Amino acid sequence: MGLHDVEIEYKTVQEIGYMRKAALIVKLMHDQLREAAQPGVSLLELDQMCADIIAAKGAQSNFKGYYGYPATACISVNDTVVHGIPDGYQLQEGDIVSFDCGCYVIAEGKQWHGDSAFTMIVGDELKAPARAIELNQLTYKAMTAGIASLATGKSVACVGEAVEQIVAQAISDNGWEAGIVEEFIGHGIGTKMHMEPEVYNYRIRGRQPRLRAGMVLCIEPILTTGSPAVVTADDQWTSKTRDGSLAAHWESQVAITARGISVLNEKDWGASMLEPYGIRPVVLG
Repeated sequence: MGLHDVEIEYKTVQEIGYMRKAALIVKLMHDQLREAAQPGVSLLELDQMCADIIAAKGAQSNFKGYYGYPATACISVNDTVVHGIPDGYQLQEGDIVSFDCGCYVIAEGKQWHGDSAFTMIVGDELKAPARAIELNQLTYKAMTAGIASLATGKSVACVGEAVEQIVAQAISDNGWEAGIVEEFIGHGIGTKMHMEPEVYNYRIRGRQPRLRAGMVLCIEPILTTGSPAVVTADDQWTSKTRDGSLAAHWESQVAITARGISVLNEKDWGASMLEPYGIRPVVLG
């Protein structure tokens, strides 16, 4: 498909408001997961908690049943990169775990989707390997830099450039080079969970779609402490690092408006994460 054939869904401010409702339900899931994800808690318990929150808010899961996915959330522990299916595994002190969650609300007869992810260290972070802590901090910084780039960028290519720059800068600070997973990338979102345009976390050759008001994009770098190569398990979902290195995954949902950018899954519209970049997000509504 050529660049000009890509069909991008542009949202009105009102439609972005519908997406904000879904995004904040996902934020609530994240907040409660941070509290509940303690040593000894099983992944199945955490998945059920996510399902209960979605039901209580009158929303619907956009993960469960998606191409046959069997759970409400993706929970990826240690060397699992993404799409970890919750099971009976009980979290252990020092695990690095990523939670990717989503839901949708109905308005004007259409689905409006929310989708975001975060990574955390289970239990006492000081007991975790230093490299796991550094990886998590770096992945979060890569995401925020990618988001910030949307404020001044001309095309979606700005995200990959920003992520690569942050990863390169961290080599001297951390003394090791993080791998940027290329198999999984960011995406547009709206009346479906995954839509055009594709948002790469690395530089690619060729022109990319221009940034325009009404776009809503999910920015989601996934980094590893070793090789970025991944392997998919027999369940056709769970993806792990090929070399057994640790992985981290952060994702936020960003609206581009005529007045600037807004992070829909943050209660403050992204003010705190964008402050280091000198950017004030647009408050909608």
